[in-house]
Amino acid sequence: MNRKLFLLATLALGAGAASAQDADKVDYTPEVHGTIRAKYEYQPEADMSRFQVRNARVSFEGKVHPKWAYKAEIDLSDEGAMKMLDAYIRFTPIKQLRITAGQFRVPFTIDAHRSPHKQHFANRSFIAKQVGNVRDVGAMIGYTFQGDGETQFIIDGGLFNGSGLTDQKTWHSAFIYSAKAELKLPKGFGIVAGAQSYRPDTHKTRLWNGGMYWHYKRWHIESEYIRKDYLHDFHTDVNAVNAFVCYDQPLKRFFSKISILARYDYMDNHYDLKDVSDVKTTDHARQRVTGGVTLSLPTAFLADIRINYEKYFYRNGGTPKASEQDKVVCEFVCRF
Repeated sequence: MNRKLFLLATLALGAGAASAQDADKVDYTPEVHGTIRAKYEYQPEADMSRFQVRNARVSFEGKVHPKWAYKAEIDLSDEGAMKMLDAYIRFTPIKQLRITAGQFRVPFTIDAHRSPHKQHFANRSFIAKQVGNVRDVGAMIGYTFQGDGETQFIIDGGLFNGSGLTDQKTWHSAFIYSAKAELKLPKGFGIVAGAQSYRPDTHKTRLWNGGMYWHYKRWHIESEYIRKDYLHDFHTDVNAVNAFVCYDQPLKRFFSKISILARYDYMDNHYDLKDVSDVKTTDHARQRVTGGVTLSLPTAFLADIRINYEKYFYRNGGTPKASEQDKVVCEFVCRF
């Protein structure tokens, strides 16, 4: 109850701080963006292949007041299905403070927060897809502490329904929470930590996250770890790791650069809480090594060709899903 009262009080105080005299300075023109990803995948062992439109996202964002912003994003083809992704309002009573209410990705992890056009690989890591991937309805408060030069400390935390995007009419006796802290240091170094509780009305889990990255000139190196604890031992706990390196080499003809990438990720036997009546492993433990290149076109928009090869390693007895086997991926990405 105290957390709920604190959230409501913060929203009320922030609303009172809004300055009406600045309302005539806002640019009301909405920004429209889109992301399309079309891919071809081939599995050598099964000698089978497929084409996919992985994403066809359209987003609208802008302001109605210097302190009030909005965003709405829909995916017209998420593997063939239409999904409403983001729908939120953000209030910024002062420059460092932001209050967000609506539907959005909860603050947690590094890789799960990347939009599709910002991903380094054609397919997401296990952390971004299975273990740390949560989008929900709720409210979040964030604050940025600005240090000297490039140093920043950013913290976000919020309360969410815990029932996903499509079940918003259900009443809850308790919310889930999620928080993320990021320390940005000079020369592209960063440290991230997070904590999350999940599904208070059914089987409950707690997740802990830590990661580091270094982005400097042509290099990006990143590693991340998640621990997922299932309370009351209804399933074995999960460890997940994602680590990768990317090097950008400028090109002079046709393409502006080529990015050379290598990734290792790992995940224990995992249960995703979707079927609470039958608690069993939904994703078997596996390791994966991914190598590839990304070719970027010289344009004001993003236009990439991603070519990856993924090699999977399963424990004895692990059953691979149809889409979680060795494969070659060629993906075209356009962001406008």
